[in-house]
Amino acid sequence: MSADPLHRAGAPPRTPTNPSPRGSGKSAVEVRRSTRRRRTVSAYREGDRTVVLIPARMSAAEEQRWVGVMLDKLAAQESKRVLGDTELAERAERLSGQYFDGRARPASVRWVTNQNTRWGSCTPSEGSIRLSHRLQGMPEYVVDYVLLHELAHLLVPGHGPRFWRLLDAYPRTERARGYLEGVVAADRLPHVPGARSE
Repeated sequence: MSADPLHRAGAPPRTPTNPSPRGSGKSAVEVRRSTRRRRTVSAYREGDRTVVLIPARMSAAEEQRWVGVMLDKLAAQESKRVLGDTELAERAERLSGQYFDGRARPASVRWVTNQNTRWGSCTPSEGSIRLSHRLQGMPEYVVDYVLLHELAHLLVPGHGPRFWRLLDAYPRTERARGYLEGVVAADRLPHVPGARSE
């Protein structure tokens, strides 16, 4: 993969599910307005969608602003959560079931510290998947993309059209690839000794 960068209170109307305003591709955001809420806004993940709970009196502009704030807040919380090998294997099993009908069944999934030029690797003959420790702390959708990428290799070894069609099922593929490309690009920026950030 080195070439691939990888509640209900009152129940007033809900804003229909729509794409995230932060450019998260096809990931769904559902806004639920509540007459009981006066000032607080909260959000949580529900499967592949994000639910944002807001006061019913909020304007459309305030809604849009708060959806963005809450998506950023959730992403920051998720980036601090580090999965262990057991959770990583469970996540791989769940993703395989969700996107590949459970056909990709790895024998092992684990973090490794010896992959500095790849985000992940897969040995189809052994059914083993290894993810670089550098992914730890990155947003969950990025880790999920890399896991799916390697799971797809258990079904299709190369990077041909059939492989990419498998990954098309994941709605955040392009966003995750963009994130990883950004990380790679930032690593290549020159470091100026003694420079202070303002």
